Amino acid sequence: MKKTLIIGASTNPERYAYKAAHMLTAKGHSIINIGVKEGEVAGVKIEKPSEPYHDVDTITLYIGVPTQPQYYNYILETKPKRVVFNPGTENAEFEDMLEQNGIEAIEACTLVLLTTGQY
Repeated sequence: MKKTLIIGASTNPERYAYKAAHMLTAKGHSIINIGVKEGEVAGVKIEKPSEPYHDVDTITLYIGVPTQPQYYNYILETKPKRVVFNPGTENAEFEDMLEQNGIEAIEACTLVLLTTGQY
């Protein structure tokens, strides 16, 4: 299963990041929640970004373009295999940066990928 880092994790059940955390864990994927508010989602504590992880397959983004630059180095240092840009997070500049560093950038919905078996 693919270890997934969720950036923009939320304790709000209405948020797609919350739904993705629950669907990922239900399908057997381990998750790391990164967010600004304290709490836990799907039984996993929400952390502030600090030291990058080095065993992450996928990062799924739930933060808008204006917030993304503060995470560029953190994501690049984490060196995931891919970054999923969920609807509303698309960022051509950052996608190019990822591709130049050998990281696949995908514009897709994590929930749809999981539901259709494409994750």
